[in-house]
Formats: sequence, structure tokens, C-alpha cells
Amino acid sequence: MDTRMEEEIKRWTAKRKTALILEILQGKTTVSEASRAYDLNPSEIEQWVEEGKRGMENSLRSKPLDVKEQYEKQLSDL
Repeated sequence: MDTRMEEEIKRWTAKRKTALILEILQGKTTVSEASRAYDLNPSEIEQWVEEGKRGMENSLRSKPLDVKEQYEKQLSDL
């Protein structure tokens, strides 16, 4: 991550999560490396990546689902 992210992070905002997810998707880091570097649980990072992928897929749809529809779809998938 850039030097600003390397400072101790007290709160993982959506913007910070997005930056980390992009680095993982671009192959600049791995989940395990990020987990060690930021003292995060690997499953938490993996969840962020999956949520990011779902959000990206929805935003690229010709007719994106609204938040309620997304939530209901996730519930039905479970």
C-alpha cells in the first residue's frame, strides 16, 4: 500500500478497504501478506474482497440492484 496506508490504521474506512482490495486483485500483495502487515484476520480480508467483487459486479449491470434487492439476494443465496 502507499506510505499513507503503512502508518498505523485505527479505523478501516471503505476507502482504505478499497485500496487494499485493489492491491490484492492487482497482485501487488496477498491476503496473507496484508493480514500480517495490518494485523487483520485473513477471513475478514477475504470477506472484504468478496463483497468488493459483488459490489463491482452489481455496479456494472445494465440495471443494478438496489440495496434491498442485493440484501435479499444474499439472504436467498445463503
